[in-house]
Amino acid sequence: MRPVLELRGVARRYGSIRAVNGVTLTLGAGRITCLLGPSGCGKSTLLRLIAGLEPADDGEIHLGGRVLSAPAVHVKAEARDIGLVFQDYALFPHLTVRENVAFGLQSLAPPERTARVEAELARVRLDHRATAHPRSLSGGERQRVALARALAREPSVLLLDEPFSGLDGPLKADVRDAALAALRAAGSTVLIVTHDAEEAMLMADDLALMHRGAIVQTGSPRDCYLKPVSLLAAGLLGDLNALPARVAGGMAVTAFGAVAADHDGDVVMARPEALMLVDEGAPALVVESRFAGDHMALILEAGGVRARARAPLDQAPAVNQTVQVALDPDGCRLFSPESPSSSPA
Repeated sequence: MRPVLELRGVARRYGSIRAVNGVTLTLGAGRITCLLGPSGCGKSTLLRLIAGLEPADDGEIHLGGRVLSAPAVHVKAEARDIGLVFQDYALFPHLTVRENVAFGLQSLAPPERTARVEAELARVRLDHRATAHPRSLSGGERQRVALARALAREPSVLLLDEPFSGLDGPLKADVRDAALAALRAAGSTVLIVTHDAEEAMLMADDLALMHRGAIVQTGSPRDCYLKPVSLLAAGLLGDLNALPARVAGGMAVTAFGAVAADHDGDVVMARPEALMLVDEGAPALVVESRFAGDHMALILEAGGVRARARAPLDQAPAVNQTVQVALDPDGCRLFSPESPSSSPA
């Protein structure tokens, strides 16, 4: 992976609060990275440090080998060649869609500027709204105008801060898909901040999981979901069961079944889909069974332990029914009591 943007031990403090705490992160050329974490964990602050809107207190930021931030170095935002799409889109209400996208392209000759603007509007499928003003646009259209404006400048890196948080339901999915297609077509190197785990996994080539100002895991969406380095990291990507376990004879034994183990541990992290209903397995009582669209959401109890599971709609057991359960090792990790790291169960 050819690095475009590199952060090395970047930190930002506000008094005694460490909003960003020693972040090291690399963005690869033409790849979309999603920075995922709960509200208040430092994601937006990190974007502001990268964009140059705030100075870093420690660490270094490099763009294509150029130092943007380091001790005694702070390149101003307008000189960084980094685009930023704000959460509220920050469109100019008195300018048309075409004029908003053209803003910042004054250095181009008029014919080139016109061609660039028309190409970006076509890319985000808004060429038919070129003469409209922001007030007449839907939320999804405003988001796409902001994206087109940022892409028109052809920045080395594009930062998007919770770009779809103001959209709901089918509109959110449609706008996200259109934005993703535009970013892929442009070959942009992108960092997207989000607190939506499903959105992050759908969009990202690479994930960076953040908690309390620090990056706790990086990797592909699949690896971060199935191979979390800690229970904390696992929880950032969705529901999990922390099943008490004992290791004996190379197996991690829980109330819901056993999986192979190559080290000591006392907790098996199991995703709900890793609890499988089988013909022969560990007996468990169905405490709850709720319709969840494409599956039934179950609460099972075994040995005094409760766990979430899923069942196909046509195989849903009844409440108070006893079922047989086994663990899918691909959805499980065994965590050691000595360390937050993990190994495959």
